[in-house]
Order: sequence, then C-alpha cells, then structure tokens
Amino acid sequence: MARHLVIGNGKILLNLDRNCYIRDIYYPFVGQLNHVGGQYCRFGIWVAGQFSWLEEPEWKFELGYIEGSLVTNIIAKNERLAVELHINDGIHQRESIYIKRVVIRNLSAESRECRLFFHQDLMIDGSEVGDTAAYYPDNHTLYHYKRSSYFMFNGFSDEGGMMQYTTGIKRFQSAEGTWRDAEDGSLMGNSIAQGSVDSTISFRTVVPAGGEKTIYYWMSIGKDLEEVKELNQYVQESHPEKLLSRIVIYWKHWLHRAENDLGDLTPEVARMFRLSLLIVRTQTDERGAIVAANDTDILQYNRDHYSYMWPRDGALIADAMSAAGFQSVISPFFQFCAQTLSPDGYLFHKYNPDGTVGSSWHPYIVQGSRRLPIQEDETALVLFALWKDYTRHQVIELPQSLYNNLIRKGAAFLSQYMEHSLSLPKPSYDLWEERYGIWTYTVASVYGGLMASAYFTELFGDYERSDHFRKTAAAIKEGMLDHLWDEESGRFARGLIQKDNRWVKDMTLESSLFGIWEFGVLPVDDSRVIRTMNAIKEGLTIRTGVGGVARYTNDYYFQQSGDIENVPGNPWIICTLWIANFQIESAASLADLAEPKQALQWVEEHALSSGVLPEQLNPVDGTPLSVAPLTWSHATFVQSVTRYADKYAKLALLEK
Repeated sequence: MARHLVIGNGKILLNLDRNCYIRDIYYPFVGQLNHVGGQYCRFGIWVAGQFSWLEEPEWKFELGYIEGSLVTNIIAKNERLAVELHINDGIHQRESIYIKRVVIRNLSAESRECRLFFHQDLMIDGSEVGDTAAYYPDNHTLYHYKRSSYFMFNGFSDEGGMMQYTTGIKRFQSAEGTWRDAEDGSLMGNSIAQGSVDSTISFRTVVPAGGEKTIYYWMSIGKDLEEVKELNQYVQESHPEKLLSRIVIYWKHWLHRAENDLGDLTPEVARMFRLSLLIVRTQTDERGAIVAANDTDILQYNRDHYSYMWPRDGALIADAMSAAGFQSVISPFFQFCAQTLSPDGYLFHKYNPDGTVGSSWHPYIVQGSRRLPIQEDETALVLFALWKDYTRHQVIELPQSLYNNLIRKGAAFLSQYMEHSLSLPKPSYDLWEERYGIWTYTVASVYGGLMASAYFTELFGDYERSDHFRKTAAAIKEGMLDHLWDEESGRFARGLIQKDNRWVKDMTLESSLFGIWEFGVLPVDDSRVIRTMNAIKEGLTIRTGVGGVARYTNDYYFQQSGDIENVPGNPWIICTLWIANFQIESAASLADLAEPKQALQWVEEHALSSGVLPEQLNPVDGTPLSVAPLTWSHATFVQSVTRYADKYAKLALLEK
C-alpha cells in the first residue's frame, strides 16, 4: 500500500505506483475529487509482435525524481523484450496539464517497431456512472467527460500522432476493459462509449538496433471541451519536451529558498530534505488545505481515506514549512482555518479540501452524556503555528487579517473550555483520534495556543485580552504540573480519564509527551522533561533490526507483533523524529548531535526507493504500512533537518 511517485502543482495531484501506473488524479482540489479512485491506468509496450504490461514481474524498475524537481526519473528494463524505457512524468507548474516522456531504448541487434499503449481508466468525479469516452476527430485526440470535468489525451512520436484508439465498457458484466484489446498490438477503433467506460490509445515508432526513440503522451484537464482543446494546443505548440524542461527549472528555482548549509548531514539526507519539501508542496492545495495523504489503497481497510485536512496535521506541517522558509506556501492554510472555524471558535475533526466538514467518528453523545466531538489540540495548534510563523517572518499583514475571525475567536474558546476544578482544559479526543479524556499533549498545545494568542493580542494593543489569555495559560501550566506529573514513575502521564466519577491518570507510555517542551510549557532542560523523554526513548524504541520509535505502548493500529516488550508498536517516522528533535534541542556540543544525525539517516534509509516516506513501518521487515506518502512524515523530516542545521551552525561557531 503506497504511492511511489507523486507530482502536482497545487490544484492537480497525480499518483503513480511502483509499476508507473496512474492510480489517482485529484482535481480541481488537491485531495478532491479523485477521478481514478485507485484503479489502474495501465501502460504497456508491444515490441515486434510481443506485448507486456509494466505490472508483469519481468520488469525491473529504478524509481526516482530528477534532482531538485517534481519530474520523475524512471528506468524500466525488460530483458526478455530487450528493451529499456526511460520515463519522465510532470505536472505543468501552472496549467492543468500532465506530460509523460518515454524514451525507448532498443537493446537488440536489429531495428524493431515498438508501440506504446496508454490505458485511461477514469471514474470521473469519483464515480464510474455516466462517464463518456470519445474520439475527437477535430484534433485527433481522445477525451473523457462528465458534467464539468473533461480529460483530453494526446501524444506523438517521430512517426506521427495517435496510431490507434478504442473506447469501451469496463467492470460491467464480463467486460474487463479496453486494455485487454491492446494485448495483440492492435485496437479496434470504437469511437465512443458511455456509462462505466475506459479507453486505450497507442503510438508507434521504429527504433534502430542499439538506438532510441521518444514518444510523448499528455493529458489536459478542464471544465469543458473548449478548455481542454486549448490546453492540448498549448502543449503541441510549445512542445512537451520544452514544457518538461520548464517544469524542472521551476521547481529548482522554488527550492532556492531552502537552507543549503546542512552541517555534516549526508548528501542522501540533504536530497531527502529537498524531496520532502517538494512532496509537502504536492499535498498542499493552493487554496489552503494541507492534505494528510492521498494514497487510496487505504480504502481496502476502511471505506474512507486520508484525503482530508486535519487542522492538527496542517498546523504542524505549516510550522515546519515556515521554519524552512516557505511562508508563502502555507499562509493560505491559516486563511482556510479562519474560514472554517465554527461560530463557537473551534475547528472540527477534519475538513475536505474545499472547506466543507469531513467525515468523523467522534460522537456528540455517549451513554446519554453530551460531548463536543473535537480534538482541542487542532484549534490550539493553528494559533501556536501562526505565532511561530510571525516571529520568523514578521509578516504582520497575515495575523492582522486573521485577528478577529481566527485569533480572538479561537483563543476565546480555548480560555473558556475549561475544567475549572483541575485548572485544565475540558476533555476532548486525543491527537490519535482514539480516546476521550484530558491529554497531556492536548493540554500542552492549549497552553501554547493561549500564549500565542496573548502575544498576538499584545502585539495589536489589546492588553486586557492579552492578560486574560496569559493568566489562563499560567493556570493551565499549574494544573498540568499538579495533575499530570507522576512522581512515582518520574514522568508525565499520558492524561486523565474518568472512572467512577473521578479523574485517574492514564500512565500508558506515549510519544506525544514531547509536546510539553515543544509547545513551551517547560524548557527542554527541565528535569521532568528529560526524565519523560528518556522514558519514551527507552520504552518505545523497537528492539528489532528495524528500529524506530512507536506511538505508545501496545499500539493496535496495523499491529504486527504481539511481543509488546520488544515491539510496543510499529515504528512511526514522526515519533522517531520527535526523539531526534529533543536531542537536537538539548545538544550542548557537536558530539551531542551524533544520535539525531543517525535518526535522520534512519529515516532516509527507510523511505521507499523513490524517496517517499510512509506513515509507519513493519517492525519485522521495515516495509511500509498504512499510507505513503504521509505529509506529516515528510514535514517532520523537514523540521528535524532545519533544526539540526541551525543547531549545528550555532555549536560549530561556539567550538571554533
């Protein structure tokens, strides 16, 4: 379960799997709507009478990107066919255009005719009901459409444009799809089909012995036929080779603001840092939604997905990107949050990329008692991340535009939503969305959010509010130290839960306790912080050859092992990096950076071959589990590298 390659431009996101098949096309929002839905848009080759789809095991792949860009760089080799394909895929940096270049290398000693077949298996607007696929003779293309979503396909080789085409029925009665028609090297030429439909087109070229030829294929996406015709013409007039080159140039320039002096980090880690910045960009819609993940293979486990914007993920990702210098990329996120904030001043569980409220499993009533179905950290972290962004970049116009409709309203909610008997926030769901109570991570985030709001209100001369928010935050800190520190175990509790009408500590060892210092409740050198973080490292490190750090003891999500003592849970990228961040912040000498440096290398070594990071790993063999890429994983890697580089520079100066 993974998407090995992702490309996009802020309004289109396209995912490819390990076989270079298109599996997801999101438009007009990143994460919404999916016009493929995890189906297989196949890609195959016919060589001198022999046919092969790229999913067949005889193909060997090298997957990656052109350095510093969102253009793929793939080599696919088939020894039986004596052919090697060099493939580049890119999304235009501005327009709704996908371009693919395939260089066919003939490894045989004789000249041969080669035909490439591209299969389009669309489910327009997320459904295969009522689609149309048709040949369009005016420009010799093939297009699919439904309502206001149009997809036009075209291409060419030295020998000319589209050689053959066909449309047909798929996944209905006995019809598998038009891809089966390609396997004899010829297509029947059916010019239109409606309902549950697909299409296949082909291009031909003659490749000399030991030589190579190039075939281009592209897709234009728009709201009507005229728009996709214009985009198709633009590709033809500009030439796809030049457009691919411009895409590479654009992303290289986009990366110029990223830190280049990364201290003693390896070139592999530096490459992963740049790729992570780019991958986060693909998951960020230009209208503000930062989507958690867009790997639809998760649907086979639960008929829902990760293509939502969780305000928590979004805030932490925005903070990481801001720290890396990409303030302009994430400023629309805060506007998105302001527009979606509830009238009472809190953010809901999650949102669709268009700003509507997403699906949820948090109930309004449990055993006859009403509860607010929220994770309070999601509201608090947005305010916390906004203040940190302001302190770095001093762009006062952004918080000023959000002052009334996000900062004041959000902070008012946080300051009122209190369990006064404990001087702690009221119960809500934890950051993992699994349990209800008063959680140390959530409490720390509320403290950070209120302090951020106090700084903002002071910044804008609203001193009475600033004093109120500071006093509330100070009370929460005292409540946290009184009720959530556990002297007997020498660390903080995960939280408080109600049993028999009284509050009881949940002492489950929990990686998210890093929030105590991350959100400013206690300094990183406080003995209670040190003892807690040491307990996390000792108790949640996976003791197999894989390594890494689990979320918490006996984590059930995708659980792979019952050996809780050695495998408390699966290793998560973000949890491993939280420990590394603590070590970076605590480092007093360059020698102290050795362990976090190893953690960064561990992450790079456990990425997919293309560089994509999953959510978690199998603790036995290190293979990816759950979704990939997870935006939070890549953003936390960006955050850790940024912090490492900054700390390395400071310590190197001191040790001169």
